[in-house]
Amino acid sequence: MLVSTTEQVAVTVTPSLDSSVGIDSNFLDSEFRYSLLPVVYGIIFVLGLLANIYVLFVLRRLREAKAMGEIRIYMTNLTIADLLFVCALPFWIDYYGRHGNWIYTDFMCRVTGSLFFINTYCSILFLGAISVNRYWAVTRPLDAASSDHRRRGIIVCVVIWVLTMSMAIPFLASPGTNTDKNMTRCFEGYHNQTDTEKKKVAATHFAIIGMFFIVFFLVVVCNFLIARALLSQSAPQTQFTSLTSKPRCVKRRALQMLWAVVGVFVLCFLPHHVIQGLWTLAVLQIEQGWGHVTWDQKTRQALNDAHQITLLLMGLTAF
Repeated sequence: MLVSTTEQVAVTVTPSLDSSVGIDSNFLDSEFRYSLLPVVYGIIFVLGLLANIYVLFVLRRLREAKAMGEIRIYMTNLTIADLLFVCALPFWIDYYGRHGNWIYTDFMCRVTGSLFFINTYCSILFLGAISVNRYWAVTRPLDAASSDHRRRGIIVCVVIWVLTMSMAIPFLASPGTNTDKNMTRCFEGYHNQTDTEKKKVAATHFAIIGMFFIVFFLVVVCNFLIARALLSQSAPQTQFTSLTSKPRCVKRRALQMLWAVVGVFVLCFLPHHVIQGLWTLAVLQIEQGWGHVTWDQKTRQALNDAHQITLLLMGLTAF
């Protein structure tokens, strides 16, 4: 199973390589990742750990104050997902620091790769849930206020966790490591599968990409409608400016929150999912039928380089 962590594209076959290994020795690689990723992931680990622990502390205080009911539930689960990803970062820092050599067990490879996947799509779905919740609160405040916030929030979170973990099962169930000469790769080198297996992997990736764009469209539409509703609300006319300053401040903060959510999607998630489909086909190198592409090595190299950058951008969501 191909996981969106890192991947390399084989361009030649080495006859002298042991056939039992089944991995080519020459790879199209993005060398800059071995120096860039350990540094960036190291920064994300430190800042992400501190930031998410602080956020959990704040959310705990809000729980005691019974504030932000449903949103607090979503934010708590989003923070937990980020912490799981942050806890897996030391393994990836070590992996890239060793020039792509995995020294831990195959099980740990599968777990850390799955945590990257789970964090990404939990974040996407929780941000989508927050957007829908805010849209409902702005456009139908009476219905939103009369419903059971806590119960609905818990149900939505359970559904998101179950859905995301179900999608991660193939990554957990499939072997994660492959041997390339004296190095052990983690979730790399899966271009040597049969065409049938490659097409299953490609179909899975395109289904996940499709899910992202559905959620992305929902987030953009909800936040656009919320912004339009907020901007169309006129402040009450009064001679006392202090009476209108608070509503204006609340509206400004609400709009800033909307732009922040959309900004996270556009900056951190959208580039990856635009590149992901093309990169998957370039990596798998399906020989016949749908998914077969005839890109030259320069194009595949550019896609692989772009993919590494989009992975970094997604990692920024951890803090």
